[in-house]
Amino acid sequence: MYPPRSGSRQGKKHSSRRRRRRAWAWLNAALLLMITAALAYSFMDDRDQKNAAPPPAATEAPPSPEADAGAVPDAEQSPGAEASEAPEPATPEPAPAETPAAQPTPEATMEAAAAPASTEQATVTPAAEATATPAAAGNTGGLVSGLPENTTGKTVKLSFAGDIIFSGKAGALLEQKGYDYSYSALDGMFKKDDLTIVNLETPITTRGVGAKNKQFVFKGPPKALDALKAAGIDAVNLANNHTLDQGEEGLLDTLKHLNDRGIPHVGAGKNSQEAYSAQYFERKGMKIALLGFTRVMPVIEWKAEAGKPGLASVYDSAEALKAIAAAKQKADLVVVVVHWGRERMEQYDKTQQALGRSFIDAGADLVMGGHPHVLQGIEPYRGKWIAYSTGNFIFTRGSVPATWETAVFQAECSKQGQCSLTLKPMDAELAQPVPMNEADAQLLLHRMQSISSGLVRVRNDGTVVQAVK
Repeated sequence: MYPPRSGSRQGKKHSSRRRRRRAWAWLNAALLLMITAALAYSFMDDRDQKNAAPPPAATEAPPSPEADAGAVPDAEQSPGAEASEAPEPATPEPAPAETPAAQPTPEATMEAAAAPASTEQATVTPAAEATATPAAAGNTGGLVSGLPENTTGKTVKLSFAGDIIFSGKAGALLEQKGYDYSYSALDGMFKKDDLTIVNLETPITTRGVGAKNKQFVFKGPPKALDALKAAGIDAVNLANNHTLDQGEEGLLDTLKHLNDRGIPHVGAGKNSQEAYSAQYFERKGMKIALLGFTRVMPVIEWKAEAGKPGLASVYDSAEALKAIAAAKQKADLVVVVVHWGRERMEQYDKTQQALGRSFIDAGADLVMGGHPHVLQGIEPYRGKWIAYSTGNFIFTRGSVPATWETAVFQAECSKQGQCSLTLKPMDAELAQPVPMNEADAQLLLHRMQSISSGLVRVRNDGTVVQAVK
């Protein structure tokens, strides 16, 4: 007997429901597997990114000042507030609207905290752009940076220290204690080498009118140079963002006071030819060329031109690269001192890296940077060294701990342009660098290794060696 027709329809209904349930079950299982796979992939990708060596920090920035002569390419910054003051939030400092006083008071100069401004995109030659690869590539050309152990012949010992000012509370203290106070803890270390170079971050003049386009302006007395020379400092870089704080009058006075005391200078001059020219030194039968450049200026008008005093700018690096190549034809060793980067940033950026490498490609044997007021990493490149920032040296005492630490960078170089590099850790006290105690020195050396993108090893004695992988 056939079942009733209604019973058949009921069976089909149950069968249809079972099929739908099975389909939904399979669909849910598939979705669950897909979600699980996506989460696993995301977790593995995130872990790989965290384990990867960090490349130098890069900041996209405004165009170079050549594109807009009235632009302010790098807003004035203060290295930090006095220790008794709380640091301000890290926000960009707006360009000042009023003209600062010609002789700044301590409170109106280096003692107010400010945040770093943006770094501009470098203008370099095509050859330099081709080498602007991530820092991990480091040893382009297969050469190992350093002085080989089997080096024969004479070598020269060079010392490099950071920024020097004679203004604000540092200047007030030196007026009381005497300008030789700044060097009293160094045990004559600069008299024991063959050549010492520092960055003079202030015009030396009793005249001038404070720059209207800047928030912080400096001025130093001519007598400060007597102690500087007596300490064994042989030359100064003037290519920086304070040399024209007192206008062209202040710059010309600075040149005169340095010349009167026989202190060679680079990076600024009465015209572009003088500003971009190298100074040459004969030491132990070796000829050393020194050049200075800046990539930090408040306005493009500070750039030296034909018949116009100013600075050796590298917003467009063509003239600087030409000067380096010319110096290499005359000297055994070519040293470049450059002002660049962002203040209070311990990691160098791609703009600095591209520019520093282009200097070496043009013929430089050693590149020493400044301006950030803190130490930055070191990069080996084609058998040469690029030290991105030497920090402060004779300076105010700020609220940012990283600005309290510095080092003297010592290089021993052969006639073939190969150099060793050794760090001498220092505490940047108010207007006086003091050698660090052993424990703090080891911490600083370890930190220098850590901020050098894994490219170097810094030994306990301060010797820097390339990390060959």
